[in-house]
Amino acid sequence: MTKIQETENESCNPPKDAGAVKTVEIRGANAYQTFSKTRAGCRGIVIKDSRMLISHEIHADWYLIPGGGLEDGETPEECCVREIREETGYIVKPVSHFLTINEYYEEYKYVSYYFLCEIIGKSEPNLTLSEIERGLTPEWAAPEKLLERYAKHEDFAAVSEEKRGAYLREYTALTEYFRIMKKIQ
Repeated sequence: MTKIQETENESCNPPKDAGAVKTVEIRGANAYQTFSKTRAGCRGIVIKDSRMLISHEIHADWYLIPGGGLEDGETPEECCVREIREETGYIVKPVSHFLTINEYYEEYKYVSYYFLCEIIGKSEPNLTLSEIERGLTPEWAAPEKLLERYAKHEDFAAVSEEKRGAYLREYTALTEYFRIMKKIQ
């Protein structure tokens, strides 16, 4: 059984505004008592004309908020910009770091920084060989439809723990995004 818990922000190499950011802890059923490896990454929510930019992995039928791993010497904001540009071709500016998710699976702690971003330009995607093989394609989708898709994360528990965990993470992030947007309006 997966456990979700909100905590104070205490992550590695946090973004500049990390003190005011909600942090959520997700502990997978297969998480060890302690973790020995940490992987940090960044994801960005980009909205245009009431649609959300996503990375659709066509061959596996995965829909993910664009983003990826933090490289040495890179800030989370720089990572977010680079990953979205590489995956989608859109050049973005992170406007607000709104969520940090710490996930624990086996001996790993995965730290995901989520940003609200605005588009400031366009270039060409620069996909890795693995992303090309998975059929990664940028698409625009209704955020409400994505939330419905992510809400079914437990449907993948018996088939793919990786997909179940990824969809739970995205569901958590999109739920927080909607909560913030409702508060603003």
